[in-house]
Amino acid sequence: MDERSIDREPLVVLLHSNDIHSRLEEAARISDYIADTRRMFGADRVLAVDIGDHLDRMRPETEGSGGSVNIELLNAAGYEAGVPGNNEGLTYTKEELERLYGSEAKFPVLCCNLEDADAGELPEWLLPSLVVPKNGLAIGLIGATAPYPNFYGLLGWTVKEPVEAIRKQAEQLRPTVDVLVVLSHLGLPVDRRLAEEIPGIDLILGGHTHHQLDEPIAVGTTLLCGTGKFGEHVGRIEIGRDAASGRLTYGARLLATASMREEPRAAMLLERFKESARVSMSRTCAVLDRALPLDTDRESPLANLLAAGVRRWTGADIGLVNSGQLLGGLAAGEISDGLLHSLCPSPVNPCRILLKGGRIRLALEQSLLEEYTRMEIRGFGFRGRVLGCLAMDGIELEWDERRPAGSRITSLRAGGSDLDDDTEYSVGTLDMFTFGVGYLSLKEGRDIRYFLPEFLRHVLAEELRSPDGLDGCFLRRTRPRS
Repeated sequence: MDERSIDREPLVVLLHSNDIHSRLEEAARISDYIADTRRMFGADRVLAVDIGDHLDRMRPETEGSGGSVNIELLNAAGYEAGVPGNNEGLTYTKEELERLYGSEAKFPVLCCNLEDADAGELPEWLLPSLVVPKNGLAIGLIGATAPYPNFYGLLGWTVKEPVEAIRKQAEQLRPTVDVLVVLSHLGLPVDRRLAEEIPGIDLILGGHTHHQLDEPIAVGTTLLCGTGKFGEHVGRIEIGRDAASGRLTYGARLLATASMREEPRAAMLLERFKESARVSMSRTCAVLDRALPLDTDRESPLANLLAAGVRRWTGADIGLVNSGQLLGGLAAGEISDGLLHSLCPSPVNPCRILLKGGRIRLALEQSLLEEYTRMEIRGFGFRGRVLGCLAMDGIELEWDERRPAGSRITSLRAGGSDLDDDTEYSVGTLDMFTFGVGYLSLKEGRDIRYFLPEFLRHVLAEELRSPDGLDGCFLRRTRPRS
């Protein structure tokens, strides 16, 4: 945006962050920038908001503190509003969210499209919108989060279609505020739709799709903004007034956080939670009398154990998981919660589907190819490095690497019989596959049942304590034909 549009004496400076995903050092740097801005302009002229996915259970301090470290950092930075993203809403139970947002958070939490399914209304700690007075301006804030109805329903929530929920709030707030802002954890395509369909919105501060808008996008009279991901940037919007027309003006830009220092109090909080997380995650969850190696390119005992665990957990006939969910093998000895978390950090849930044998066969053929096992993937809850091969349970496979790619399987048996391409089988697998990532044929299952709130590491912990599971994971499922 033209620098001339940025008022040199802003009425209000609006600072925004999104999708930090527990990059806590970056959060501490943003905290220092917020503090500096407040020292420069005064608290009455600065408003700081977060647009969700601040928490990510991949980070040990977040996992070990039950999310409290993130809330304490937001509190210390003086955020004045926050929105729960899907990483908060779908990886913590209602009770845990009530503790985090209802008891620990010192800022209002906004979301107009999420209700307690039992009560049929928002919980006490959640507001659909808020009006914040700043330097003589009334600033209206509306929060909304990405709708995943199947998942939210399993956790006791009703998630509404967000556009109409925001429209209702906008119609109520617009006559009473000077500036109307949507805090949208909905993604850039939905943000564009909001700007096109709902009149009167001045600013949409977005997240969820990790869009980094170095220049804001103008859609009609609405500006769309987004800082990207991982706290690499903080957004700054200077709200001023045009001297000639008297209209409010908006100058938006992003500032890189890499050169910023960590705010001292936030840095101290982080160090304190590092130690407390280490202690809380040192509990022994299993003791192994043998090592469980991992190989992401081919069959290995630890991946077999996870596949068997998912099959049993979901009550399926076949278990299929990608070995890339695991970041290393396990040595014999005590296994702590912290070690298990470091090796299986993804907030991925088990699920059960009905899938035709031909779709299973296709995925297993792809699993024999390096282009799949070494495929790098991002998002969908996956926090690993590569996709890895498919580990299996309840199924046996023979293959010949001399045959052409896509037709290397020479024998495939399930339940003691040859796998039939047209028959549907009950398959325990991972929620991320149903979104269409990696082994795409696994998305074609029907009658999907997701299992929440447990993650794969909880399933793995159960199997590590099972003598039958430990013995069974060394039995070969795949046999190359020489």
